Amino acid sequence: MADPLVFVPGLGCDLRLFAQQATVMGRRRMVSVAPVGQGERMEEIASELLSQLPARFALCGYGFGGAVAMEILRRAPDRVLRLALISCTPLADTPQEAAAREPWIVKSRAGRLDDALKEALPAATLAPGPRRADYIAAWQRMARDGGPQAFEKQNRALQRRRDQQATLRKCKVPTRVICGEYDTLTPVKRHEFMAELIPTARLSILPDAGHLPSWESPEALIEVLEDWMKQPVTA
Repeated sequence: MADPLVFVPGLGCDLRLFAQQATVMGRRRMVSVAPVGQGERMEEIASELLSQLPARFALCGYGFGGAVAMEILRRAPDRVLRLALISCTPLADTPQEAAAREPWIVKSRAGRLDDALKEALPAATLAPGPRRADYIAAWQRMARDGGPQAFEKQNRALQRRRDQQATLRKCKVPTRVICGEYDTLTPVKRHEFMAELIPTARLSILPDAGHLPSWESPEALIEVLEDWMKQPVTA
């Protein structure tokens, strides 16, 4: 039987982020989308998820979910059969990046979540095209449904996350590093750097996507992930 596949969504996201991938890939294997709205530290979130996940699984994290996936790998490397990291970074927030999240949290607490969301994911982080505004609006609706408390907790967890370069250097499972060519939030160079850290990594750059490749290039992402799932897992 094919490996169970766990998707970990990003900041402000839920199962809608990976709806198309989960539907298509779920025809061949068990697929789940992990909830990530609880906990203000990556360690808490990873620990809670590990108590709910299968004994061993393939793990695919996007953005914030990529940071969660790396913490899961750090804590339980024997349970992760393969790893995919999308639109994310192994680096901790710099002091400047951590400070930049504070106004978002303040606005969220003050009932101005919409203003915070506009700043957290600008339209320019996506590939140009007629659907760009639609994708941004859909992400904002999703984050709004999650609520200001979840948005604040996730930003706190990102502020406090550890550097995972050492974790990735030790990774021995089939790994795919994936990004959109137009992503300016976590750009291609950051993903090239991340792929170089991982002995088993392959880098996939999606030419028609930015920071939301699961929506911008859904079929291309499915193709990359299916290829990743076919890579043999060695003992």
